[in-house]
Amino acid sequence: MELVLASTSPIRGTMLANAGVAYAAEAPGIDEADLKVGFNGDDGALATLLAEAKAAAVSARRPGALVVGSDSLISVEGRRFDKPAGRESAAEHLRFFSGKVMELTSAVVLVQGGATLWNHAGRALLHVRPLSETFIERYLEEDWPEVSYCVGVFRLEGPGVQLFERIEGDHFTILGMPLLPLLGALREHGALAA
Repeated sequence: MELVLASTSPIRGTMLANAGVAYAAEAPGIDEADLKVGFNGDDGALATLLAEAKAAAVSARRPGALVVGSDSLISVEGRRFDKPAGRESAAEHLRFFSGKVMELTSAVVLVQGGATLWNHAGRALLHVRPLSETFIERYLEEDWPEVSYCVGVFRLEGPGVQLFERIEGDHFTILGMPLLPLLGALREHGALAA
């Protein structure tokens, strides 16, 4: 069975590769902004909707494949954040996150033949320590543009770990895809040996 990741995210691809899962990657080519407009549900529902839209778009082009879609959202004090538009936008995000709790929601779905077979949303709480202006500038100088594609302006596997005092939640959810539930679903649907 062909397995396709509806993403060109290097971290999601690395997670699958490191877990020994053979897959092809394909960009979904959807406009996430259109799906977010007027959405009134919680972050789990929105992340799942976005993951499903990505997987469905790829499934339409590869009807026989089992397609993995995933998406992550960040909310702080009830405000949802998108990927930073540029380095100054990233600095503004970090200033807002400083001393607050970042709620990260990552969803993953399996779609085949346009039908959603399975979905899961995981949540993590990341307690951001107070960040000085000096730290923010040095951090972005060191890790930009790598964090430009990260909605929370951090890579936990890099210097971004320095943003936090405490983290509650699954490591893979924080990286952007709840891997352990996904591996279970892949076994259940015959894509991996049980």
